This record gives sequence, structure tokens and C-alpha cells, in this order.
Amino acid sequence: MAALWADVLRDEAAVAEAAAVAVDAALLQGVLMRTEGEPNASHVVNYAPFTLLPSAVPSALFEQAYAVQQDFNLLVDAISQNKEFLEQTLASTIKVDDFTAQLFRIHMQVLEEGLAQSVFLGINRSDYMFDCGVDGTPALKQIEINTIAASFGGLTSRTAAVHGLVLKVLGKSKEASRLLPNNPSKGLALGIEKAWKLYGSQNAVVMFLVEEVQRNIFDQRCVENELWNRNIRVIRKRFRDVFEKGSLDDAKRLYIDGQEVAVVYYREGYMPSNYNEQNWEARLLLERSRAVKCPDIATQLAGTKKVQQELSRPGTLERLLPGRPEAVARIRATFAGLYSLDMGKEGDKIAAAAIADPDRFVLKPQREGGGNNLYGEELREVLEKIRDSPERTSYILMDKIKPQPAMNYLLRAHSPLQVTKCISELGIFGVYVRQGKEMVMNKAAGHLLRTKAIEHADGGVAAGVAVLDTPYVV
Repeated sequence: MAALWADVLRDEAAVAEAAAVAVDAALLQGVLMRTEGEPNASHVVNYAPFTLLPSAVPSALFEQAYAVQQDFNLLVDAISQNKEFLEQTLASTIKVDDFTAQLFRIHMQVLEEGLAQSVFLGINRSDYMFDCGVDGTPALKQIEINTIAASFGGLTSRTAAVHGLVLKVLGKSKEASRLLPNNPSKGLALGIEKAWKLYGSQNAVVMFLVEEVQRNIFDQRCVENELWNRNIRVIRKRFRDVFEKGSLDDAKRLYIDGQEVAVVYYREGYMPSNYNEQNWEARLLLERSRAVKCPDIATQLAGTKKVQQELSRPGTLERLLPGRPEAVARIRATFAGLYSLDMGKEGDKIAAAAIADPDRFVLKPQREGGGNNLYGEELREVLEKIRDSPERTSYILMDKIKPQPAMNYLLRAHSPLQVTKCISELGIFGVYVRQGKEMVMNKAAGHLLRTKAIEHADGGVAAGVAVLDTPYVV
């Protein structure tokens, strides 16, 4: 696998020509981001970083990742409805992690009032790496599941066309024809459309809840334009707009600027820095409303690292998905080793093991958005500091996945063109809609491949570390 494009990588002149074509193709296709200097203005844009060549993905693992996605959709939805499971699982975390605790308080308040929402929309992305075992056979291992603001479904819908052209320019038309079609933005929009229809008000809008700084706007616009093409009105608002202009009527319908909101699609709200006191109030208002939240707060909690770790305990999946042994087996096959750092003998033992051999593990806090995990010496230092403190329960430990690196060129604006040793991460988008107790849509909606240099342990495209890629299935 490592030598997929060996002939191309040796030809520096051909690479330079292909890179120039690739950058223009990315701009033509709309693989775009706003610039760091002007993050809220579209009059200066640049291409989003991407690989020059598509990366090899083993076909069996690619198919396995797609095959398990509907199971993960069912699992996330089951967790979101299981008050006792969330309460027990997050009990230690909410004592030491203020952000998770605040989300949990809103969740409990909404349940006590009685849920106004009857239609539920999940858009998640399950991320994997290909772990090379002792015998070198790659295995699909889940890194995490993102249940809020899972991004790049839009830009990745346009990346395969760029890679197809690059391969043709390099004299590889046959290989170009093997790139798979991929349009997550359409799949995500179908889910939002279904939820909007079930909400049942023709004049109501879909609200994208967006960040103050919006560099990744074009990724969102891809989904937004799909909705406009279906004659669904879309508005873009921030938490502060909701705080200043949002209100509920007696039936708990949500209004912003006098417009009824059918669906709230969060592209914000997943990190502590997204909140101040006003923003928490705005979040509570949204959660109390009848509008379909994507995700509702219980589904956001279902995506926490602590829940991920708890799912790996024997018997937990069986309890959450009763009568579905095949689904349980498919899900469990993707789990890497996950370990609790709760206070007590079990937590003490695993903390000691990680301090003794930090390169075996990854230390994960309850955070989304990339760039939060700790490795190696940094992991050891943090664990030594908190090993006897309840603070350690705000983290989980996971076995470090060891993929086979491959060579590629990472195309970034203002960066030199140089061959780089890389590893990739495959994400599968899942969309589901539930009305009351009935699942009315459950599908895999496309894929995302991100690639980064091996020296970067952690971080996604938005965090400025990984770049967009296209799978070349082998």
C-alpha cells in the first residue's frame, strides 16, 4: 500500500505540473476556505488544504466502515434516549468537567419539563484509522464518533473531482475512473429535509447555528445550497442572535426575528470556548423548544469520550441494543482498547501502566474539534500530575493506533511542495431521523478521508493539521 504512486512520486517535474493543475481545479470546484487574516469575509479566499494524490484504503475495511454505520446511528440514538445510562456513565465526569456538567444540567432540566421535541435528527461521523497489527494486517479501529457539528461533508463532496483530474494529468485515466462518487452534502441535506417535513410547517425555516469566526463557511454552504434547491429557507444565526432575538410561544415553537424555526443545525456549541453565560441561556432556550435540534443535547452527550469508553465494557452494547447481536458484533469489531480512569483500583492500574509506557496510549479529554489529545511524554507528565486526583476522571485512555504510513504531497497555500510521510483517517457520515419511537430514516451518507504528516499526532482539517483526501480503494 505504501508504494501506490511510487512512479509519480519520483518525477519532480510531473509533480510540480500536477500540483499547479490541482490548485486551480480545487478553486474551480469550490474546495475553499476563508483566510486566517479575513475569517469572516469571502472577498479573499483560498483553497482548503488537500493531498496531491488520493490515498490507498483497503476495500474490505472501507466496506466494513460503511456496513457498520447504520448500527452506530441506532446506537447513538439509543444512548440519547437512555437517561439512566447517561446519568451513570457521566456521573464521575460531571464532577470534574464543567463543560460536560453544564450540558448535562440542561439535559436534565429539559427532561424534567417534558420534551417538546418529537422529531429527532442525527448527523454524525464515525472516524477510523487502519491499525497494522503485529502481523502487518490492517484492521479498522474507531477513533471517535462526532455527534455534533461533524464537518467537511460539503468540501469532500468536491474533492474527488480534483483528484480525478490530477490522475488524468499524470497519465492515469484508468485509475481516475476508479475513484468513487461521494456526496455527503446531499445526504446530510436529505436528513435535514426529512426532519423539516415531519416538523410540519411549510413556512418554517432551517437555522444553521454558526460560530462567530466562520472560516469554513463554504463547507456549510454546500449543505445549505442543497436545501435551497429543495425550496427550504435557510437562515444563519449565532448564539448571541438567539439570546437577543429568540423566543418560544405557548406551544414551545421557536421564533427568531419573527420566523418560525423547524430545524436547528448546530455547526457551533461543541467546545467550552463557544459559551459564555448568554450563550448557555440561548442553548437552554433552543433545547426547550419544539424545533428539531441536530443534535439535541442528549445526542451531544452520547458523543462524549466517557460514553465511548463505557461502550467497550462487556455487556454494555447488548444492554443498549437488545436483540441485535449482529449489530453488536459489527460495532465491537471496530473498538480499540478503551480504559476508564475513574478513581479506584482499575483506574489506578491503568494510570500506572500509561505512565510506565506512554507510547502505547492516547489520553483523551471530553472535547471535540481536534487538537485536544495527549501523547508520549506530554501524556506522562499530565497523568503523573493528576494520577491521585479526581481530575483524572475527566479523561479516558485509549490504545494508540499504529497505521502504515504512505508518501504523498500535502498542498497548502504558501507552503513548499515536498513529499511527506503521511497517515490517513476515514470518516463515514451517518444520518438518521426518528419520529417519536419510530426510526424513519437511517443511512450512511458518504465518506471523508483526511491525511496528515506522521509528526502530527492529533488534529483535523479545521484545526489546521490534516488535509482533505480521496480514498483510492485497493
